[in-house]
Amino acid sequence: MTQIKFSGSCLCGSVKYDIEGDLKRFSHCHCQRCRKATGTGHASNILVSPQSSLNWTGGESLLARYKVPEANRFYNCFCSKCGSPMPREISQLDAVLVPAGSADGELPVLPQHRIFWDSRALWSCPAGNLPVFSEYPE
Repeated sequence: MTQIKFSGSCLCGSVKYDIEGDLKRFSHCHCQRCRKATGTGHASNILVSPQSSLNWTGGESLLARYKVPEANRFYNCFCSKCGSPMPREISQLDAVLVPAGSADGELPVLPQHRIFWDSRALWSCPAGNLPVFSEYPE
């Protein structure tokens, strides 16, 4: 396992967090839910375990959540002041999904692959040199 440690915050700076844990994967996800949640062609997400890797250091009371009714574990977590996507706990995986763009500064890792590639919007960015997967990699 690769250990990862970084801090992040929302656009207005009201919500802040620290992450320290095991890197599971860093993916560009092209599924429709991620596109809708971000308003972009894909979401860049870092999966870190265990769930206790996340430590809120400010503004936790400002977090809002939206659960997609038919989804097993997909929900959106965001700052209620500025709308920035924030880390969300995934108890079923004992992990945290962190929107990479919420990190303060450069990340210590690079994206590993693109997932749900077959669901991508045709106008989205090309794969580049990253491997692509129809769903989650094994």
